[in-house]
Amino acid sequence: MTGELILALIGILLIHQACGCPKECTCNLKTKIVDCRGRGLTDIPTRLQPDTQELYLQNNQIHAVPPWAFREAPSLQVLDLSNNSISILSASSFQGLHSLLVLNLANNSIRDIDSKLFSPTKSLSELNLAFNSIASLPGNLAEDFRNLTRLSVRHNGLQRLDRMLLEPLSKLQALFLHNNPWTCDCQVIGLKLWLERFLFKGGTIDEIRCLQPEDLEGTDLRKVPYEMFQTCPSTNYNYPFSSIHHPDPEPKSSRSHAQDQPAGESVPECEPKQRPQPVNLRYAIATVVITAVVCGIVCLMMLAAAVYGCAYAAVMAKYHRDRKKMDHLAPATEQGCPEEKEPLDRSLA
Repeated sequence: MTGELILALIGILLIHQACGCPKECTCNLKTKIVDCRGRGLTDIPTRLQPDTQELYLQNNQIHAVPPWAFREAPSLQVLDLSNNSISILSASSFQGLHSLLVLNLANNSIRDIDSKLFSPTKSLSELNLAFNSIASLPGNLAEDFRNLTRLSVRHNGLQRLDRMLLEPLSKLQALFLHNNPWTCDCQVIGLKLWLERFLFKGGTIDEIRCLQPEDLEGTDLRKVPYEMFQTCPSTNYNYPFSSIHHPDPEPKSSRSHAQDQPAGESVPECEPKQRPQPVNLRYAIATVVITAVVCGIVCLMMLAAAVYGCAYAAVMAKYHRDRKKMDHLAPATEQGCPEEKEPLDRSLA
């Protein structure tokens, strides 16, 4: 009996190893899910099935993600590494994960992100980088996230975010930026304009409260009036404001003139420049609606005046026709009176 039990256990272990499931994890061969949550892991587990689609590694003590850490599971679609102690990410940590859709790196100790980290994951649709110590995002972020729909960088060390990183994210639906030390100076105008356009298109964002300067501390960036930035140099706000009105912010003639101008020369300070006016898309839409309503009312008034004028003209025309008829009948009546009196005069004679 004991021998049969030992053989059964050995058979189970062999099957377990043949299935390619890490001994610290629980694997579901039907759903192709590997659950390694809260197992005290310090390294990425091995012996994963190649067709594994979801891998959950949160609530462990993993400190680093080495290169090609998931080469055994190239079909991964969901990878959760949240609530660990990850501080080291190799440029090729996610190499081979071309099918990855959801990546959760929240609540770790990540400070820097290599510019090539997300290059293999161009199909990614959801990325969570919240609760880390990230001070800046890589400049080629947009190139790797053409299909991104949700991005969270809440509770990090971001002070600024260039709008050029966000412009190409055409599929983005939700952006979470809360609780970062935002500096609301002249360089944040581009982000403010992009956020207004994003909201206008139906996007979702959370609060973006300024930390600097002191007079704007605690103020939501979306509520900061554009008048606050009127003292900024034209290089900071001229392009964003003009792009609201014109698809091409700079005329071709200006560009050619700028290219022909020597590098050492600058525009004279006495040259007059038109100061762009503050722009708000919501105010502009409200103005258009109010103008349309006023124009509609004016048109109705003009229509009523036209109807009244036509009715008045018809009444007056009828009145004049009747009066002319009366004027024609009056002389005929006067001429008939002497003829009626003539027989009487003859009888008297």
